[in-house]
Amino acid sequence: MRKLLRYYLINLTSLYAATRVINGLAYDGNIKTLLISGAVFAVINFLMVPLLKILFLPLNLLTLGLFAWLINVLAIYALTTAVSGFYILPYQFPGITAAGVIIPAYDLSTFWVAVLASLVIGVITNFLQWLTH
Repeated sequence: MRKLLRYYLINLTSLYAATRVINGLAYDGNIKTLLISGAVFAVINFLMVPLLKILFLPLNLLTLGLFAWLINVLAIYALTTAVSGFYILPYQFPGITAAGVIIPAYDLSTFWVAVLASLVIGVITNFLQWLTH
């Protein structure tokens, strides 16, 4: 039971942090929606993601593990489909100029926001799992 609770809290924390870091990933502001999203995301990561990784193992081996990232993007899309108050929006990056380094403005579609969210959620989840073990 403690393991499931820890798994849920890690997924909830990573979702919340990702919504704060990435402007295109959002929920309706209701704490109940965030709690439900954390539970649904934990179930998706517990049931659907391992099944898809086994199903697409040959493709994952051919791409040297990069397809696993796309499976995580599918998990985020499944979350937005399952929870009505959690959504992915297109985001316009305004660009940055600092100390002679220029990063130009760029429009991110919902797919690229989901890819970025997958990266952020993966890093936060792995860090929190490492921290709790």
